[in-house]
Amino acid sequence: MATPHIAAEKGDFAKTVLMPGDPLRAKFIAEKYLENPVLVNNVRGIQGYTGTYKGVKVSVMASGMGMPSMAIYSYELFKEFDVENIIRIGTAGAFSDELRLKDVVVGMGTCTNSNFASQYHLAGTFAPIASYKLLKTADQVAEKLGIPLHIGNILSEDNFYHDDPNVNEGWIKMGVLAVEMEAAALYMNAARLHKNALAICTISDHLTRHEYATTEERRTAYTQMMEIALGMAVELDA
Repeated sequence: MATPHIAAEKGDFAKTVLMPGDPLRAKFIAEKYLENPVLVNNVRGIQGYTGTYKGVKVSVMASGMGMPSMAIYSYELFKEFDVENIIRIGTAGAFSDELRLKDVVVGMGTCTNSNFASQYHLAGTFAPIASYKLLKTADQVAEKLGIPLHIGNILSEDNFYHDDPNVNEGWIKMGVLAVEMEAAALYMNAARLHKNALAICTISDHLTRHEYATTEERRTAYTQMMEIALGMAVELDA
């Protein structure tokens, strides 16, 4: 049944949903990869499509920007639409000197400066981690496709602009690979609802070398992470 944010019915979404941040990237994936894609949601311009890929039912829907937006959409998909697996396919800014633009990073765990976990009233600090099932599948699919993965810790930020110019130094010192703005909320929703989540990100910026991709590249050129996620949907359906 429809929610305040998703105008769809049960059964409209596949068990596996790919979630880019940008609605236009969701549209691009649906049109480029899915057979017979159907628009199942467009509330607030957050486009969601369901079709098939290699005979397997797959959905793709945008999450919007930031953890509050990701938290709403992923929670509703998991809880109200019986989605089992959400694979974030987004962009990230690199911290590590080993990373280059267009490299693919997978978040095994996510650090965060968000207060999202406070709602659970835990007697300590919660460590948001990926579903091992999805992580293992991503690694296997990427190996078959010949796509190198950088797997490790990422940072989910609440702030895009910082008053402190040295804010990233501590994370870099601790070996955090890259920064994005959604994965921690996704991982915590998945943990709370006993579902599966993974963030696969393409490096669009290098924050210490000051290298930046174009808007068009962000939307349409980062096909490797899309193909990994689609391959995972097929494997997860087997």
